[in-house]
Amino acid sequence: MKKLVVLTGMLLTFGFTNAQKVFSVNNEAFANVKVYVVNNEAFADLLVYKEQNEAFAGNNNGKWYFVSNEAFAKKKIFFVSNEAFADLKIYFVNNEAFAGWKNRSKMHLMQ
Repeated sequence: MKKLVVLTGMLLTFGFTNAQKVFSVNNEAFANVKVYVVNNEAFADLLVYKEQNEAFAGNNNGKWYFVSNEAFAKKKIFFVSNEAFADLKIYFVNNEAFAGWKNRSKMHLMQ
């Protein structure tokens, strides 16, 4: 029983620390990744689902939780208004089952 409690605690801890927590910065100079939101999922590198709860955020699988403080973010992103300046093109999906990478060569940007 004790081992089960310890194992569960470890899984929860590692799950939270590996969560894809992002913060949207207001200045491009402070961003790790420049992101452009496309209006058609066919043109996206990554399909993103916005999680409402940090506990359900993924680990580089398109399930993002937007934190309110950049100190808690794993990645700081800047939304660009021109696709040509983007490192990553995303499309927001309404169902978490559809979240994920379409262009795996860009995965390193969010690790």
